[in-house]
Amino acid sequence: MPAATVVGVGGALPERTLTNHELAEMVDTSDEWIVSRTGIRQRHIAAEGEFTSHLAERAAREALSAASLAPDDIDLIVLATATPDNTFPSTAVIVQERLGITRGAAFDVAAVCSGFVYALTTANALIAAGAATRALVIGAETFSRILDWSDRTTCVLFGDGAGAVVLEANGAGRGGPTPRGIIATSLRSDGSHKEKLYVDGGPSSTGTVGHLRMRGQEVFRFAISATVDVVEEVLGKAGISAAEIDWFVPHQANKRIIDASARKLGIAPEKVILTVSDHGNTSAASIPLALAEAVSAGRIRPGDLVLLEALGGGFTWGAALIRW
Repeated sequence: MPAATVVGVGGALPERTLTNHELAEMVDTSDEWIVSRTGIRQRHIAAEGEFTSHLAERAAREALSAASLAPDDIDLIVLATATPDNTFPSTAVIVQERLGITRGAAFDVAAVCSGFVYALTTANALIAAGAATRALVIGAETFSRILDWSDRTTCVLFGDGAGAVVLEANGAGRGGPTPRGIIATSLRSDGSHKEKLYVDGGPSSTGTVGHLRMRGQEVFRFAISATVDVVEEVLGKAGISAAEIDWFVPHQANKRIIDASARKLGIAPEKVILTVSDHGNTSAASIPLALAEAVSAGRIRPGDLVLLEALGGGFTWGAALIRW
């Protein structure tokens, strides 16, 4: 029996969009070059004074509204981000304060683009252990703040945004136990790949924030094999075949990676949720943002089998299977 069910989802994007045509005026690139290699047409960029915590709070409030819950109902916040407001306190604590929550626990998870899957797995485990009843799981990023805007190989890829889900312990006031919920998860990491996707700075090493650096082709090759492997592990744990999946919601990094992964897994294109064209790669925010859009559009419905997967710098990667 799943320990926790997703009972609400929400998303938040900055108002400003940056199109490929606008980027072509900043660096040596073109709309055709970006779309053909990534599938991205635009991305959202946080305004001056708009922080990761602001986007996270907006997504959290939307998720709470969708769940018909108040902030006081939450006793756990797990927030995935690689772009926190401050070195400390955690961005989760800042969001907790803004929501007016004074009980339970709030903390950040740092696993870059796979951070949401890591955060979801962590919150689910704490609920299963009886340490929490209702949790906000948030992925939020302002990656625009760590980009080298003169590097056309990376600045075209990323955007800002946040997404959130509310997890509730099964039987917590909604009619008792139910087969809905998080069925299986799997997390992986391998630090030997650190130099392939990283930020060249930090408080301990340089005393600076640094900029994102990436070896694109090496990340591309590793991403497909690694994510397919971890997805197959999750499906094996659940005793479910890829053909039974209703929706595949992958990390929205690159359409070519998503398409190749879906083909290798045997998942039909019409079952794949895609938002990368409009959002770019929003790192830990990409999966919950995609979930929010798919639920809002009436695509993902209660009872559907939803498969999540992501890979992030380090490398970290993971997958989760949810009965919605």
